[in-house]
Amino acid sequence: MTPILLSFPDDRALAAAVAARIGAHLGRLEWRHFPDGESLVAIDPGVAGADVVLFASLNDPDRKALPLRFAARTARELGARSVGLVAPYLAYMRQDARFRPGEAVAAHAFAQFLDESMDWLVTVAPHLHRIATLDAVFRMPAVAVETARPLAEWIQREVDRPVLIGPDSESAQWVAEVAAHAQVPYEVLRKRRRGDREVEVSLPAGASLRGRTPVLVDDIASSGRTLAAALAHLNGLHLPPPVCVVIHAIFAGDAWDCLVRAGAGRIVSTDSIAHPSNAISLAAPIASIVAQRLALCGGDDRN
Repeated sequence: MTPILLSFPDDRALAAAVAARIGAHLGRLEWRHFPDGESLVAIDPGVAGADVVLFASLNDPDRKALPLRFAARTARELGARSVGLVAPYLAYMRQDARFRPGEAVAAHAFAQFLDESMDWLVTVAPHLHRIATLDAVFRMPAVAVETARPLAEWIQREVDRPVLIGPDSESAQWVAEVAAHAQVPYEVLRKRRRGDREVEVSLPAGASLRGRTPVLVDDIASSGRTLAAALAHLNGLHLPPPVCVVIHAIFAGDAWDCLVRAGAGRIVSTDSIAHPSNAISLAAPIASIVAQRLALCGGDDRN
């Protein structure tokens, strides 16, 4: 039976591209609110016997998580054979420890919340710190899509003589991977965070960047302060206007304006979160992993 993909409203463009690549039917998912703030979710009723793929980027998790749970439960009540989740952005993975007495360890709690209603998860570049792999928090199969190649292809195509710059030591491995695919040099800055919105960075001397266009590569632009601090440093090195490339375009509050004011020549993102900066499609790598998961469901391997 043809798989059925059900997308939340914010993610329909990427979901439609993935559905076309895997030969899935793009079904109906409606989500509206009553005056009291409660959600009403309705899905395509013809899911009996089908493998259902829910598509929801969880960049606004407190708003989306409960309706997502309603959609998954409804699919099962209507006879879906399996229910998987594609969450290009996966929330709550950073709160992976109890930093102060009484705090919730959100990473484990949210993973359990999703585990209870889904058979598998496909996500993109999860923001993990002390958690080594998704398997450490999820019981269901959870796979992260590889993003280095599409980022590298865009940089090769769009940027003249690029040099990649990673935001911190944690980024070194994946920035190196992007640089290897793009066949360009890279540097990694050193970061010291003074608070949620205060960041200090240091970068290599201008000699290592001379004659090249700096490309700041980060997995997420939330407050934008890390990128802005790097841009401020680069402004004094007499280089071409830097390009900012991010995977997840959160851009909370004034983050976008902050980067523009700091001197970004261009800001682009993948389409993991719908945003005007989207320039790098993840439809192909997401579709490839989803097709693999659906093939396993076809073989009755749900573990």
